[in-house]
Amino acid sequence: MATLIITEKSSQAKDLRAALGDRYGRILPAEGHLLRLAEPDEVNPDWKRWSPTLLKPDGLYPTRPDGGGNKTAKLAAIKAALKGCDQVILATDCDREGQLIGQEILEHLGFRGRVQRALFTAQDPKTIRDAFAKLKPNNELRPLYEAAVARQQADQIFNLSLTRTATKTLLAPGTRGVIGIGRVKTPTLSIVCLRELEIRNFKPEDYFEVVATATAAGGSFLMRHAPPPKDRIKDRARAEAIARAADGHGGPLSVTVEDRRQAPPKLYDLPALQKTCGQRWGWTADRTLEVAQELYDGEGKKLITYPRAEARHLSENQIADVPAITGALTRLRGFAHLDISRPVIRRGKSGHFCDKALEGVSHHAIVPNVNVLDDLESRLNRLTDDEKRLYALICRSYLAAVMPDYEYRQTTVLMNVPVEGKPVVFRAVGRIPLKLGWKAAFGSAETDGKPDEKEEEQTLPLLTDGEPARLSEPRVEAKRTQAPPRYNEGTLVDAMQNAWRFVEDPALRDRLKEAKGIGTPATRAEIIKGLRRQNLLGADGKWLVPTPAGLQLFETLRGAAPTLVDPGTTALWEMRLDEVVVGRADFRTVIDGIADEAGRLIGVLVGNRGPAVDLGVRGGPIRAGRGAGRRRSASPRAAGTAPRTRKTAAGVDGEAPKKPRRSSKAKAAPEVLDSIAPAAAAAPPPPAAPSSGARRKAPTDKMVAFARSLADRKGVELSDTVLQDFDSCRQFLDQHAR
Repeated sequence: MATLIITEKSSQAKDLRAALGDRYGRILPAEGHLLRLAEPDEVNPDWKRWSPTLLKPDGLYPTRPDGGGNKTAKLAAIKAALKGCDQVILATDCDREGQLIGQEILEHLGFRGRVQRALFTAQDPKTIRDAFAKLKPNNELRPLYEAAVARQQADQIFNLSLTRTATKTLLAPGTRGVIGIGRVKTPTLSIVCLRELEIRNFKPEDYFEVVATATAAGGSFLMRHAPPPKDRIKDRARAEAIARAADGHGGPLSVTVEDRRQAPPKLYDLPALQKTCGQRWGWTADRTLEVAQELYDGEGKKLITYPRAEARHLSENQIADVPAITGALTRLRGFAHLDISRPVIRRGKSGHFCDKALEGVSHHAIVPNVNVLDDLESRLNRLTDDEKRLYALICRSYLAAVMPDYEYRQTTVLMNVPVEGKPVVFRAVGRIPLKLGWKAAFGSAETDGKPDEKEEEQTLPLLTDGEPARLSEPRVEAKRTQAPPRYNEGTLVDAMQNAWRFVEDPALRDRLKEAKGIGTPATRAEIIKGLRRQNLLGADGKWLVPTPAGLQLFETLRGAAPTLVDPGTTALWEMRLDEVVVGRADFRTVIDGIADEAGRLIGVLVGNRGPAVDLGVRGGPIRAGRGAGRRRSASPRAAGTAPRTRKTAAGVDGEAPKKPRRSSKAKAAPEVLDSIAPAAAAAPPPPAAPSSGARRKAPTDKMVAFARSLADRKGVELSDTVLQDFDSCRQFLDQHAR
């Protein structure tokens, strides 16, 4: 029995040959998608001329060979090999797009032999051999394939039909260009535009809080009167009256002491990783995916599991890997101080190991690869600094997940001050760490970029409930409400994943919370890149802003066809696509439903009498037809070519991926590099003190806050240099955060 193994790319084929030799059969790579969907005019010649028409064939769009790169030769090699085979093993990536890449070749070439599937989430030899020892019948993956087909076909119909309709009905006279519409792309533009309008229309309001010093038997501390937003003090005279009443007021303290605990954060999926890297290092979503991909399948690396993860849990059978992973990582210098001799295993959806949470999901959370730990040191030596940063972050997340809860004692102190016969509450909060637990894995590094508490904390003296205290030195603090921040690429990816936030209907919001938002983990970065390439989004530093053309397009579409720019509507369709994977929806029914919605929107746009869209490109009249469309468009798909979905850009509304950039070697923070160095290695020398003539870089607000917290907790002096100089602050944190 002759067997052919088909991989997704050449690097995958190389890894399989190294792990398997020729034990299972001949191995041939594809190059992403070797096939494309037929152009509309290849299905119906009448569709060559652009018009407001629903481009839906009677059945499905057929596939055609894609002539890009050396795809023709690779398809020919696979076709020839299949003639002598009666069995095929698909060894493409383990997600729906990987399933489509392999299976569409067999469907197109009419292969009727036996087909098996190898599923692996890492590309080291042991993982590959294990996967081939547990081959699955490919028909078990049929729902995954049908979900990918549904997404591909629906995007072709929706995106091309609405792009042509919008271009013919909304483009300003005398201008050239293509108004690209995408089932996911356009709602993503909407998210950024809605935030921009919210910022522009925001009217700041002044409000006031009152702070006073409280003196009790054990010492002094600050208390604050800060009502919640709906009850904020808008009148300074009112705030000053409260301050006068507080001055010299004495009374009993209400003291509540609670022992609390906090579980570690969830493991990373790709959107959470992109959000964290964007907040911490200013990386774009595409940059994060690029570095993660190199850690996953880079030559001699393969240090992490599959990066395009869409879940934040691990399967329960991965509990067996915990001792090996924690043992290897704690041999690295940055983690050698951690005691994980008795790992804490948290099961269920609220924990980290949960089979139920992975139902209908192609791959689990991103974690260190258990199968390369024996060769860890040599692999780490091959990493760039950015790769070390990201690997350290993933390691910290995993170690934290199996460490004890963070335990602390929180003291809340209240005092009532009578003002005009009514009590006004002053409040203070203090927290004492009891057991660092999982926070020790992060040391001086941030956890997930979120503060544990919104209100200010301080070190409180020993206090007892009911003891007397007196307020003095009251002062009124003027504050002002702030507009919401713009999105960076990481927070935009997070907004796309959590599209339920844009839905007002409570029942629908709850339903969508279980969905995965709009787009997929593998495509969101490419969607954002596509919007920037088409000049619909621009950048202000790390922040994303709509261009004038993007904002005008959004406003026009919101007035003409609000469904087109509604993230909630798209999220509902994405949920239906996900239901195909678990067998709760028929893929043809989903395609027909999205096509029907496209047909309805075509009618709405044709009847639109609103303002035209000026893309700012002057020229002669637009010629219909595929060639003219390509000359007008920055994106071939937007101009009317078939959506050639690729592994790195599945369903990306027509945006073809660019060649990945080589990882940069930006300087990493000291503790990041230390974390993934062998424990026996010599510690790097401390940073040199800045010269008096050099301009010092200030530490971040979070560094200063953490330094103050450490100083208070350990009773050490905090010098002005630590508060004002980045390197000095970093040295202080490295020294005292152990």
